[in-house]
Amino acid sequence: MVYICFPCMQKLEFKFPLTVSCVHFICSSIGAYIAIKILKIKPLIEVAPEDRWRRIFPMSFVFCINIVLGNVSLRYIPVSFMQTIKSFTPATTVILQWLVWRKYFDWRIWASLVPVVGGIMLTSITELSFNMFGFCAAMVGCLATSTKTILAESLLHGYKFDSINTVYYMAPFATMILSIPAIVVEGSGVINWFYTYDSIVPALIIITTSGVLAFCLNFSIFYVIHSTTAVTFNVAGNLKVAVAVLVSWMIFRNPISGMNAVGCAITLVGCTFYGYVRHLISQQAVALSPRTPRSRMEMLPLVGDKQEKI
Repeated sequence: MVYICFPCMQKLEFKFPLTVSCVHFICSSIGAYIAIKILKIKPLIEVAPEDRWRRIFPMSFVFCINIVLGNVSLRYIPVSFMQTIKSFTPATTVILQWLVWRKYFDWRIWASLVPVVGGIMLTSITELSFNMFGFCAAMVGCLATSTKTILAESLLHGYKFDSINTVYYMAPFATMILSIPAIVVEGSGVINWFYTYDSIVPALIIITTSGVLAFCLNFSIFYVIHSTTAVTFNVAGNLKVAVAVLVSWMIFRNPISGMNAVGCAITLVGCTFYGYVRHLISQQAVALSPRTPRSRMEMLPLVGDKQEKI
């Protein structure tokens, strides 16, 4: 969602990332409500208030911390440097799940992350511009990203949630969390922008459109995590960077160095290897124990099987 903020901030002179993020979460709340209550795409999963605060609020809080730290780091370091730091996210996700959540990973998973992380570092390392504060913010943001995806995975895999219901419960919490700092830090600036900007209506349409895109992005994030794992989602994020560099060269003829090209190639090979390893491990798991849940956590649903009828 950090990158969705860029068009609004640059083209519209709307340099209020917290406010834009609030708009995004409001649009996500409305989109999830329409999908569940009006379009009936998915039945509403009823969650007790105490479970909302205990299970969903922490993920929403980390989600917001990730956005804030991303915005802060981009004030001090370029996107290329931030992508280099973010390349460690798959590795930190595996390490956190191993250390904190005591999750076992096959040695081939560890090995496949080496080219994934190393390749994207080579892709971005030629454009480094170091700043200690921005570096620290990006590193903590990297840990927040890993924690967010791990919490989302535990919710989606272990507690019988789906992507739409996750956005339905997460987005209002995130709006509540971000609204207070947005009002305190950016409130006066936003009011001044309303009085001084020439084309308010077109600008609001663009900002709202970015909110719709943010809803699609949030839904996609939880859908991918629900369909795969937190590690796979973060590996795909690294793959996205490499593909973006290649596409910019092939279509827009943006110049890239030999180091960038080598890094992209290594990342693509690493992601392919990771996907192959995941496939082998899943096939072995099915052959050995087809009815065994992924972990003990899957036997502890957040809610019962009772859902709102369509």
